[in-house]
Amino acid sequence: MNRYPRDMIGYGANPPDPKWPGGAKIAVQIVLNYEEGGENNILHGDAASEAFLSEVVGAAAWPGARHWNMETIYEYGSRAGFWRLHRLLKDVPITVYGVATALARSPDHVAAMKSADWDIASHGLKWIEYKDASEDVERADLIEAIRLHTEVVGTRPTGWYTGRCSMNTVRLVAEEGGFDYVADAYSDDLPYWSRFGDQDQLIVPYTLDCNDMRFATPQGFNSGDQFYAYLKDSFDALYAEGADGQAKMLSIGLHCRLVGRPGRVMALKRFLEYAQGHSDVWFATRQQIAQHWAKTHPPVDAPRPSQMERDTFVATYGGIFEHSAWIADRAFDLELGPAHDTAGGLHNALARMFRSASDEERLGVLTAHPDLAGKLAQAKRLTAESTAEQAGAGLDALTDEERTAFVGLNETYTAKFGFPFIIAVRDNTKASIMAAFQRRVDNDRDTEFAEACRQVERIAELRLNEVLPA
Repeated sequence: MNRYPRDMIGYGANPPDPKWPGGAKIAVQIVLNYEEGGENNILHGDAASEAFLSEVVGAAAWPGARHWNMETIYEYGSRAGFWRLHRLLKDVPITVYGVATALARSPDHVAAMKSADWDIASHGLKWIEYKDASEDVERADLIEAIRLHTEVVGTRPTGWYTGRCSMNTVRLVAEEGGFDYVADAYSDDLPYWSRFGDQDQLIVPYTLDCNDMRFATPQGFNSGDQFYAYLKDSFDALYAEGADGQAKMLSIGLHCRLVGRPGRVMALKRFLEYAQGHSDVWFATRQQIAQHWAKTHPPVDAPRPSQMERDTFVATYGGIFEHSAWIADRAFDLELGPAHDTAGGLHNALARMFRSASDEERLGVLTAHPDLAGKLAQAKRLTAESTAEQAGAGLDALTDEERTAFVGLNETYTAKFGFPFIIAVRDNTKASIMAAFQRRVDNDRDTEFAEACRQVERIAELRLNEVLPA
């Protein structure tokens, strides 16, 4: 099957109400990445020194060598930055992304995290790049990270974030089966479920914009004021959306060696005071958010047309265009994906096949439609869809005079155009259908053919709205 795996639609125009506890307008979720002692270093068995997220401008990995400046910058995070942030955040529910080997090298820090009742999620075995790693290597590191984390912390991790991940990461974590959430995604302002085989995995997206890492990137923050302003603007935007009934989650990423510096930490302090000065704000750990979402919005086993086999797809949607299963059969060969698992998305795929068909094929679709209130309706030989549609507009309960008028118009219309009068009856009443009938019978054939095709597409859209989410 020609399938597009990326989910480009998400919740669409109408995301769900997260129903945050206490009716909060926003959930604020702060992450403290603990990576110091888990970064690339030949002491850790790596091929080269670390080159990512430090104060060293233009840092490059040194193959086979230690990098004194890089090492001591990371050490600042554990020796000074962590404790400065711990003093500031010890009474705030936050999540730690803890690199397992870094945690193992910092037992006092782990004890402080636990005393603050922080959620300690796994940040992998080491703070290294996995984009080129084999599945076997990444899976083995995942298993070892869980083992070591459990040994060091005392409980297994229930949240996961690799960060420098591969295309296999989230699937491998889901397949392991023991995580309440995975954070390796940046695709939404709300948690969402992803399906991996038969496994529904909750994704609680992370952030790279509300993140102090931008103090160490070319396009980033030059001062604490910029960091504060960005966090404040993000909070204000999401808080306003929450006030309008569209509550979201603000995710904030921190690093001990970055925002833990005295010239930056005051920006974080000012933001905390600003956010805490608002009512209806839920400060939560990522684990609390995951548990709330799983309880409030459990996974729903909805139809997924893009994942169906051809026979099932055609059998299910072959009647959307009246007696024209060939449209669904052709649509099956398109590049379908999650965006086509909604009424609007699948309608677009089916309509594309109808629009690209020959005039003779489209005429066949038009002639497959029954006359309104015609002989087939009287003989109860309409499809179930057409029967319901005509009944909804009262065409199954006409007076003798109305029936005579419809029969006469049907005969005149069909004789002139060569196909029956077609209208989306669910958009109309008996009176408006009659008025449209009388108006459209005077059209030229090209105009009426185009209008009939538009009505066919609208009928298909209405039918899909009944069987798929909007």
